[in-house]
Amino acid sequence: MSDEPLRSPLDAVHTALGASFTDFAGWRMPVSYSSDLAEHAAVRTAAGLFDLSHMAEILVLGAESGAALDAALADKLSGLEQGRAKYTLLQAEDGGILDDLIVYRTGPDRFLVVANAGNRHVVAEALRDRIAPFDAIVEDETDDIALIALQGPLAEEILRNVEGFDVPALDGLRYYRSTPGDFRGHQVLVARTGYTGEDGFEFYLAPDAAPVLWEAILETGAGSGLIPAGLAARDTLRLEAGMPLYGHELDPATRREGTGRSARFVRDGRVLVGLEAAGRRAARAGYPVIHGGAVVGEVTSGALSPTLGHPVAMAFVDPAAAKPGTVLAVDVRGTELDATVVPLPFYRRPAASTPKES
Repeated sequence: MSDEPLRSPLDAVHTALGASFTDFAGWRMPVSYSSDLAEHAAVRTAAGLFDLSHMAEILVLGAESGAALDAALADKLSGLEQGRAKYTLLQAEDGGILDDLIVYRTGPDRFLVVANAGNRHVVAEALRDRIAPFDAIVEDETDDIALIALQGPLAEEILRNVEGFDVPALDGLRYYRSTPGDFRGHQVLVARTGYTGEDGFEFYLAPDAAPVLWEAILETGAGSGLIPAGLAARDTLRLEAGMPLYGHELDPATRREGTGRSARFVRDGRVLVGLEAAGRRAARAGYPVIHGGAVVGEVTSGALSPTLGHPVAMAFVDPAAAKPGTVLAVDVRGTELDATVVPLPFYRRPAASTPKES
């Protein structure tokens, strides 16, 4: 087996744009093109274009596909309307999280399960095992699907002006919904989903069509402030939006308690919270959280928030230290810096730019 990382169908496009690359979950992916801050700011104020072709796409098909997913995943999917999407979890028998997923119902007997790149085979194998008693099959389509995301307050305006991109149901496409589209003869699944905290779209299409769509979107949005954005900006955007990342906030030791908006993530008896601090020194993953001279938790993700201008972090802390307004401290390389527990997310987009969910 080759040790060479997998390459996106857009790899040559990224090289031509001068991208800096990183090895991410076995893929060579662009971490940035210009500056992390510029790419982050573009998504918050205009739009950014992301290559997410490293994500795994797994189809579940068959007359009992909905019931099969009910048995395989943490939430009920059989009642999901065609064209809608749902965030859910693949859990181990003890409740530990094996991956977090987005599931789209794209037909009466057809679901698209989108998994994290590093968990592609874990998810596919678990689904095959768990749906075996049902009239349904699993097909790993990852190698045959590219994924591009257009995110930001101007995303819809840009999409509407891409020459040759026809999305008949765009007017009624609300948050966490998907619809078929056509880009110059290529079928595209257009989903109003994303991982940035902004409005935006994700486009699932054949790999050979991805470079042409990428170039068409960039050309259309060039005068609006649209720029390509890499994994570094994606990470600070999702952190500001309070979105968990597998391998940081989520892993087999993490469990979800509750459902809906009241759900919370718990690890080793500690609960996931947001932390905000003053100054410019940001806590990073693994830094201890302290209260009353004792270690009461650990940071899972942290950064100096480009949008808010101060450090933010997510951390698992003891329940007694998890109440919003509690002042804790984070050990930043030997210096204890005050950090206050706050509700997640840290950033919410303006209500006027938030698409309705139903």
